[in-house]
Amino acid sequence: MDLGHDGPVVNTNEICVTRHPSIPRSTEKQSTSRMPGAVKVFGSPTSSEVARVLACLFEKDVEFQLIRVDSFRGPNRMPQYLKLQPHGEALTFEDGNVTLVESRKILRHIADKYKAQGNPDLIGMGALERSSIEQWLQTEAQSFDVPSADMIYSLGFLPPTMPLDGKKDGAGGGRDPRQQQQQKGMMMNPTHLQKLEEMKQLFEKSSKDLSKVLDIYDQRLEEAEYLAGDKFTLADLSHMPNADRLASDPRSLRLIQSRRNVSRWWADVSGRESWVYVKSLQRPPASEAPF
Repeated sequence: MDLGHDGPVVNTNEICVTRHPSIPRSTEKQSTSRMPGAVKVFGSPTSSEVARVLACLFEKDVEFQLIRVDSFRGPNRMPQYLKLQPHGEALTFEDGNVTLVESRKILRHIADKYKAQGNPDLIGMGALERSSIEQWLQTEAQSFDVPSADMIYSLGFLPPTMPLDGKKDGAGGGRDPRQQQQQKGMMMNPTHLQKLEEMKQLFEKSSKDLSKVLDIYDQRLEEAEYLAGDKFTLADLSHMPNADRLASDPRSLRLIQSRRNVSRWWADVSGRESWVYVKSLQRPPASEAPF
């Protein structure tokens, strides 16, 4: 779709989703595309912000339309999207006359507006429960999000064989990255070496910060099944996108597995049907799949 310049593109393969993830993809488009008032989500399911919102919509059995916007593919913008997001941010949510762009505000909106359907526990049933959920939502946003995102970012640059946290790797043998590359007959660009060192320092800092946060979580989860109590709520859901990325890399997975209660919690929440379906949407659309 060539409708502009220098920004996100909108994949023409729009996905219309009905309430239950078990409904086949072919039925989704036919049923939901006819509803003019359907909730719309503009963004890529691979975005943590978008994935957070999609999981909430599935938990609340809210019908919605996902318009894929990929910030990393091509130079084109969609004018309809730019009216909502002039700067091309990763997420836009439309629900009637309401337009929101911050994922946690969107979670609260969905849980409040659609409290009579789907999972009734997401926002809490009373003032005390809601207060606890809000506390953990703030903890996620202020203490978990930044170090987890920094770790994910750094691991995207660091070679899988590079020893981290003083650990020796079978392939790297604990040697300096420059020595490893010279052994392979490859002289690494000095700028690249500097970037690797910066990313290694970022990984080490985020690992230290995240370990402190997860220690607190592990203590909390010794007392309760979930972060805000004995029910799955927005407090847990908000953590899932970044936690999933940490769990997908062996270098960060150990932070979860080394804490018994956090590990038990993650095994539970990551298996929820809502999140499994979000993961299925993160695969490239059929029109983009390689032949």
